[in-house]
Amino acid sequence: MATNPSLVAVETGSGKFQQTVRVGEHVFLADEPVSFGGADSGPSPYDLLLAALGTCTSMTMKMYADRKGIPLESVYIVLEHSREHVDDCSTCNNEDNRIDVIDRSITLYGDLTDEQRQKLLEIAEKCPVHRTLENRIDIHTTEVRD
Repeated sequence: MATNPSLVAVETGSGKFQQTVRVGEHVFLADEPVSFGGADSGPSPYDLLLAALGTCTSMTMKMYADRKGIPLESVYIVLEHSREHVDDCSTCNNEDNRIDVIDRSITLYGDLTDEQRQKLLEIAEKCPVHRTLENRIDIHTTEVRD
């Protein structure tokens, strides 16, 4: 069981796709929607990925605004994941030239100047999760036997 807040433990739950997720002291369910054969008992894996980006973006913008004395009251972010086919994708690493796309719409609340708004949108691009998703990611898998 993951008790270190930087570790995430995932275990098979009930039904076809349900998973129990443990992050430190937090426990919640992940699942797929009914339309994909799940029970919709929790967010899907892609929902969690988008939530990670959205929460990190909002936290980073708010932290920057607080530090710089920018009157940002709140941030509202809507994210959507899709895949696009690109005919001549020179950077695609798959045979069918499909790339994952995340659309992120940000609404800023507060008495902000155009310059402050622009700076906050620049800061959104620098949140740690955003940077991680734009990096090359190597995933190392190890089987653990009981």
